[in-house]
Amino acid sequence: MQLRKMVMMLAALALMSPISGAVAAPAPTLAEMAGQMLMVGFRGQTLAAAPDTVRALRAGQLGGVILFDFDVAAKTPGRNIVSPAQLAALTREIAAAAPTPPFIAVDQEGGRVMRLKAKSGFPDWPSAADMGAQGASPANRATVQATGRRMGTLLREQGLTLNFAPVLDVNVNPENPVIGKIGRSFSSDAEVVEALGTAFMQGLSQGGVLPCVKHFPGHGSSREDSHLGLPDVTTTWTARELSPFQAAIAAGCPMVMTAHLFNAHWDPTLPATLSPRVLQGMLRRELGFRGVIVSDDMQMAAITGHYGMQEAVRLAVLAGVDMLIFGNNLQHDPAIAAKAHAMLMELVARGEIPAARIQESYTRIMALKRSIR
Repeated sequence: MQLRKMVMMLAALALMSPISGAVAAPAPTLAEMAGQMLMVGFRGQTLAAAPDTVRALRAGQLGGVILFDFDVAAKTPGRNIVSPAQLAALTREIAAAAPTPPFIAVDQEGGRVMRLKAKSGFPDWPSAADMGAQGASPANRATVQATGRRMGTLLREQGLTLNFAPVLDVNVNPENPVIGKIGRSFSSDAEVVEALGTAFMQGLSQGGVLPCVKHFPGHGSSREDSHLGLPDVTTTWTARELSPFQAAIAAGCPMVMTAHLFNAHWDPTLPATLSPRVLQGMLRRELGFRGVIVSDDMQMAAITGHYGMQEAVRLAVLAGVDMLIFGNNLQHDPAIAAKAHAMLMELVARGEIPAARIQESYTRIMALKRSIR
């Protein structure tokens, strides 16, 4: 690991001060930088089944892809993942298709939210609620960290580089249809969520996969599912729901996913994903986060039910989102990558998003990609 860092440092210095005969790599174009800000889903168990995605990857219009086992729009299993051998072959194809190595991501939390399922030949994993039932004793923290490490090792062996886990939402409302009711929270005790969420995050990292904590600033008190509408947590959310994120950031969290939630105390007009007050204020300035901010799926009804795609992209980027996810699963558009990229470039051309804002996100994203072992 130290040797690799040294080699990377020397290579960077060589580009900064070229010697006789050395040719520095060309600087990325603004279009290439914008491409790194996009992550999309696609249909197909091989990359050949998704020619639009292949073109976007090769053209530098994508920073990553997200894989699913079930196609929600088509209501059919086997969207991208059917077996360990098939998944490993698919991730090799994806990694080879792009000039800049893409993030290859899944939601592998354990319990109800797992894209690599036992019925497809993968190990089974406990839910966050099951892991949290034993509390935050040192022994259980070690167990949870070891679980995360084993999961991270498996994901990396399959060619995956990013896991949208752990969930750091505090189980304030046990009847919450998208968090508490399906066992995605470690506990109703914020201190337990802090301890176990951080341990699981560290375990994933030790296993060789990047963790992404979610859903900032806390989805645990909502009464609605943001896939179906925009939850309002103005009267239910409390500041204790921030503490797990604060602990994860202090422990070196590399990526945070936003929540599609509205809270009038955070921002009187905009949901968290689209709010500078939440992302630049609470997350960056108050909690000191310096890593990559990624949106939850921009095709969820919490966003699409209130904003057009281009306006949502504009607001999210101006708010501070570094990577925009279009899961392309709740609804399917084979050309979503090219469309999102064109929208982003049009917004820059019209002066509605400063070029410097694109460069800022690109710098963060590339720094995180270089950290992958």
